[in-house]
Amino acid sequence: MKLTVHRDVFAEAVSFTVKLLPQRTTLPILSGVLMSAQGGSLTLSSFDYEVSARTTVSGDVAQEGQALVSGRLLSDIAQRLPQQDVHIELDGSSIRVVCGTAKFSLLTMPLEEYPQLPDVSGQVGEVSGEEFADAIAQVSPAASRDDVTPVITGVLLHLNGSELSMMATDRYRVAVRTLNWSSPESLTDVSALIPSRTLSEVGKTFQHAEKVTVTISTGGDRELVAFSAADRTVTSLLIKGSFPPVKRLFPETIDNYAVVNTAELIEATRRVSLVIEREAPLRYSFTADGVLLEALGSEQAQASETTDGHLVGNECMVSLKPQFLIDGLSHTDSEFARIGFTPTDNPNKPGPVLITAQTSKDGDSIPAYRYLLQPNLLMR
Repeated sequence: MKLTVHRDVFAEAVSFTVKLLPQRTTLPILSGVLMSAQGGSLTLSSFDYEVSARTTVSGDVAQEGQALVSGRLLSDIAQRLPQQDVHIELDGSSIRVVCGTAKFSLLTMPLEEYPQLPDVSGQVGEVSGEEFADAIAQVSPAASRDDVTPVITGVLLHLNGSELSMMATDRYRVAVRTLNWSSPESLTDVSALIPSRTLSEVGKTFQHAEKVTVTISTGGDRELVAFSAADRTVTSLLIKGSFPPVKRLFPETIDNYAVVNTAELIEATRRVSLVIEREAPLRYSFTADGVLLEALGSEQAQASETTDGHLVGNECMVSLKPQFLIDGLSHTDSEFARIGFTPTDNPNKPGPVLITAQTSKDGDSIPAYRYLLQPNLLMR
């Protein structure tokens, strides 16, 4: 193998390929990046049996071939090469990387021990790269970080006709986002449960792509999903198990709600929460005079602040974790947000609050993004 490739193109391709590699692995071979030079291109691949990444870039290939090298080390080297063309050559059991006067020699790994990358075929469709990335950023914060229950560490993709919906929950909150989806075939009630960490990286990778192709392969021994755009592909093994039926928790209508300035309530929440412990909630009182935030229960310090709010219906008092509320408000991507209060038979145990974007202070709610947050028991 012998080729020359543009420095920036090479560095970006290596960075993409190693991004999803595990930080630690019991099989060193899985920390490698497979380099394949063929025709007029260089293909870089990584695979750890759960996630794979593959990209192809143009190069001047003098001799075709393959080599497997340490991914993290190759990435560190690629990011620090001088601004000159990169010359790569397989020399026995080593790969020589030369860029200007910088020269590196990397020991190769045995190709025969490297697993074959997955080839995903199945139900296919396309979605806008920018909208897809925005939707992932809105939903993924609500996914659980607790590996004890793997099924809620993922984001559920659900395809139905021309609509794609994403949903995540950690038992305390549920985030849902719907967006348009196009497919050459009529897909009805197709679901894929994808690890949240992987999907977040997919969103960052393809956020500038005009279209992202999504391929879902289910029903076999290894159920997979693939995301592709601009000579880049990421595949992921799907999480097995049934996602909890949390969608039914969303009310059909809410008559009692408050409209708030999103940025103002976020900043007030950050200020008042300075005096509370990390997991402690704040008390929010929604009245005709605005929103009163109170940090109570601490012997060392207390705080309160009032912000503007337009109340429709009855006054309401709820106790919410500050960061959970901020997550919901910040991802409305709107100047105003609507906080709806679900009815309950027990006044001491309020129902979940529903956060949606609002077109204006007196406008309509935008239902594409919905964030349902369970209050803590009220502090008396």
